[in-house]
Amino acid sequence: MRYFTLVFACSLATPAFSATGPFISLKNTDFIVLIAFLLFIGVLFYFKVPALIAGLLDKRADSIRSELSEARTLREEAQSILASFERRQKEVQEQAHRIVEAARQDAEVEAAAAREELITKVERRLAAAQEQIASAQAAAEREVRDQAIKVAIAVAQKALSAQMTAAGANKLIDTAISEVEAKLH
Repeated sequence: MRYFTLVFACSLATPAFSATGPFISLKNTDFIVLIAFLLFIGVLFYFKVPALIAGLLDKRADSIRSELSEARTLREEAQSILASFERRQKEVQEQAHRIVEAARQDAEVEAAAAREELITKVERRLAAAQEQIASAQAAAEREVRDQAIKVAIAVAQKALSAQMTAAGANKLIDTAISEVEAKLH
């Protein structure tokens, strides 16, 4: 059917009818061109050029399919890597929260110990003189606050330096310091 349609379309072409004289004649250039075209088409089909082209297109389609499959595989691998990184990030955040909580508890314990030490000093000085109590208490409170802050900073710095980046560690230390100061005031 294809061949018939092609021949029919070529025979109905208007340039074929524009030549003078009989159409089927070797002196008619339109007829010669039609014969050459039909021979060319025939040679293409004889040497199976459409099949070769179809085969090349099929190979290209197969290569594209394999590239798409490989791309899907790479995408799945990337998604699994992303998921593992997200899990790891979550674990690191949880660990950082645990470290901060541990540092907070350590700071509270140190603060409690420092308060007990302060109470003992105050009781001893009460016996000596009432005037010295106010100045000794203020000095002891400053000393305790400074010591608690230093201890909290040291504990938090040691705990967080192994797990956090510099920026994250600074942020957590500042938070711990402000909480210790708020509790001692």
